[in-house]
Formats: sequence, structure tokens, C-alpha cells
Amino acid sequence: MTSVSTTTPPLSFAERSFRAIGTTASVVVIDPHVADAAVALLQAEVVAIDDACSWFRTDSELAELHRHAGRPMRVSPLLFSALRTAYDVAAKTRGAVDPTVGNAVVALGFEGDFSKIGHPGGSLPQIETPVVGYQRLELNDRERTVRIPKGVRLDLGASAKAFLVDRAAARISEDLGVAVLVNVGGDIAVAGPPPPLGWPVGIAIDSSTKADDVDQVVAIRHGGLASSSTAIRTWRIGTERVHHIVDPRTGRSVPPYWTLVSACAASCVEANMVSTAAIVWGPDALEHLGALDHAVRLVRHDGAVVLRGGWPKASSR
Repeated sequence: MTSVSTTTPPLSFAERSFRAIGTTASVVVIDPHVADAAVALLQAEVVAIDDACSWFRTDSELAELHRHAGRPMRVSPLLFSALRTAYDVAAKTRGAVDPTVGNAVVALGFEGDFSKIGHPGGSLPQIETPVVGYQRLELNDRERTVRIPKGVRLDLGASAKAFLVDRAAARISEDLGVAVLVNVGGDIAVAGPPPPLGWPVGIAIDSSTKADDVDQVVAIRHGGLASSSTAIRTWRIGTERVHHIVDPRTGRSVPPYWTLVSACAASCVEANMVSTAAIVWGPDALEHLGALDHAVRLVRHDGAVVLRGGWPKASSR
């Protein structure tokens, strides 16, 4: 299990940030001399993932796969790896985190530009194509081909960002020979020998929360950390408030039983898998998490905080 502890390391870090894929991407290193090179590598990884996996762009490789729905299509190694990751996450969560929810997400009004989403009137729309389930995807590892059913739209958002973060952290550490933390919209991965007290990470509902206002600061030494929330990226359809995390069983936004779930794991992909699945599992999350060896912090809708797997208690301020 990836260790996580409460601490506030005194080291000074060199950080570079930029806006990308609808959020903020950041890279943190201890050596300021490599900070510019590190952010250049992160930018290259972001571009590569966006070109391959974006379902908001008509010129992405994923968009081309959608146009070939119903037929096998040979895809790039990068897209295939991202799809294989999404499929494996869906299998491990028994469909709680499913990449075939794209049509359901679009039906709720989310198509990439958060400032333009939402329906001020009316009611929840009907979903023309149901969530068919990840089992309907056909991935041929030897031929590197993918076949999706006609009418299905994939949304890799639950895993692709974490996949990006893991790739970028590993590449930066290997290419530059440094310890690094990569953060893209609250999905975090670290690589290389950690600082003596670990990498400090603030826990909050919104990843843009200022350091002084976070709920807790923890430290990680390796692996990844991710948080999922039903309280951000929300909008209204008529009188109902909806959000971007869809329950594949219903095609609707998950009822907000948990406001925030944070998890630490051996990779950001695995941490994101746990945090997102727990949101979808709702009141059954604690039962499912009992079979997993992860440090998890869950904040219920009434403000109650539940800790599992060795997640540390918050220090008094």
C-alpha cells in the first residue's frame, strides 16, 4: 500500500503551471534548474494525450474511432494503452467506472466547455443510446485494434487524466533524473526519490483551493493520489442539480452521498479508480473498500469524515 502521512515539509519547491484540457497542469521539482525542462515534457505529454484521447475534439484519434464504430480499427500505441487502462479500471470496479458513459454525459449537457453547459429549464433528457457497458468493447492486444458498438461514445475522462499524470511523472523523472510531482486538475503522481518528508499535497473539494484553505495536508512518497467530488463541475437542469460523475447503472449523475473522496495508491490511475468508484458506490462504498488495500478519505454529504486504510487524521490547526 502507498503510504500517506500528515506533514508540512519545509523544503522549497520549483513549480511551473499552465492551463490545459480544461484545468491546470503543474509540475513540481526540487531543483529549479530543471523546472523549465520538466514543464516542457509535461506539455508534450498533455498534447499527446489530448490528440489521442479527447472526445471533445473532432480531430482527435478517439473521434476517428467513434466514426469507425461497428468496425475494428487499428489505433496508436498511446490510444490503445489508454483504452486498455480504462477497460481494466472498469473490470476491477465491476463497471462502476465505465468508459461507455459518453452518451449519458452528453445528454446531461457536458460536452467540453463547462461555461456553456446546463439547461436552465425543462427536465432531465432521455438517453437515446444507453450505457452499454465496457464488456461490449473489443480490444485486440496483439493486433492493437479496437471495436466499439455503433452509437457508443466513449468518455475516458475518469482514467485518461490519471493515465497522463502517471506517464508524465515517469518520463520527467527518467529523462531529467529528478524527483518530480505532477498535478493535473487534482490527479497527482510522483516519481523519483522523494523529499525527506515526502511530497506535500493539500486535500480539498476544489483543486484550485489555496494552500491555507485546504482541509488537510498530507505527504506521499511514491505512487499517486486522486480526489473525486460531486460538489464541483455541477450545473442545473430545471430544478435538478447534476454533475459530471455518471452512474453507469442509471445513466444519470451519481446521487451526492459522498461530497469528496480522496485515495492514495501505487499509481494515480489506481487512486483515481478508487476515488471515482467510491463516489459511484455511494453508501455501499465502505463495504467495497474493505476488500481493497488503499488509504482513503471520504467526506459524506452531511460533513462526516470517514478514514480507511491508514489515512491519517487531520492535525488540529
